[in-house]
Amino acid sequence: MGRMHYANWGKCAQAKVVAICDTDPDIIENSKKAGGNIEGADQAVDFDALTLYADYDKMLADKLVDAVSITLPTFLHESFSIKALEAGVHVLCEKPMALDLASCDRMIAAADKSGKVLQIGHCIRFWPEYVKAKEIIDSGEYGKVVSATFQRLGSAPTWGAEDWFAKDDRSGGVALDLHIHDSDYVQHLFGMPKGVQSFGSPASGKGLKCVVSRYAYDDDKLVTAEGSWAMSPSFGFEMSFNIVMEKATIVYDCSRSPAFRLCPVGGDALTPDVLKGDGYSLEIEHFAGLVSGQIMPEVLTLQQSADSIRLVNAEIESVQKQKEIRL
Repeated sequence: MGRMHYANWGKCAQAKVVAICDTDPDIIENSKKAGGNIEGADQAVDFDALTLYADYDKMLADKLVDAVSITLPTFLHESFSIKALEAGVHVLCEKPMALDLASCDRMIAAADKSGKVLQIGHCIRFWPEYVKAKEIIDSGEYGKVVSATFQRLGSAPTWGAEDWFAKDDRSGGVALDLHIHDSDYVQHLFGMPKGVQSFGSPASGKGLKCVVSRYAYDDDKLVTAEGSWAMSPSFGFEMSFNIVMEKATIVYDCSRSPAFRLCPVGGDALTPDVLKGDGYSLEIEHFAGLVSGQIMPEVLTLQQSADSIRLVNAEIESVQKQKEIRL
């Protein structure tokens, strides 16, 4: 993810990457190797044009940077974000915001006190097809939403340092690391649900390997989402949704062509025009605009990022207690 941020900062006309901080003593050599599950994150890093740090505090003290992308394991998000904010540095912190609400509250307080921008990397709110789907729903042209289902499926990530993804006290597991993309988007589309009921399949040892949730709203629409790290490696990766409205269905599946379709009740399916780029590049453009003082549309607030932690933790509680959790 660090390399994905690096690649997309390189496309941003409003900014220049001047430093990288990493504790890996072999970062220059290791950065040449592809890793992770993020397509497009294999761009070569020009270390000759950068100042390389192994000490985060020293980088902040040197006052070389105006903003920082934090792409660390989740359990480090709070402390590293707050350090940067207290040093007068704007922060784009990868999702999820933190592991618990108390950490989120401290991050929000630090941002408010510093007067600097803190943005959480909920890239799906910026993903072109997801942006267009929200526009179509909000327009009301095709009536109310009848049902919506979201899926995010892949194999368990095994490349994290010290296998941190598999440790719930570091990553939050599949629910907070993967499934939160769709839980947050459900909140983005429909607001916070009044309750959630979730079912999960346990992984070996502690935690879950997959989770399926139903989100309850005051109307009768049926909204569900599934996140899984249980797929075989040869399956690859799928993020998809089917949103059924009274007069049309919106379909997206990253593994199909065309991936995105609007299927009206009367007439042929079509592929609507969407923004250029992807969620990573567009969230960075948004953050850069905020940092440079531009008036940007409100896509995401810190309270919404914290609410997504509250929502997913309620889903985990629902699995554990085998009942609906009211919100």
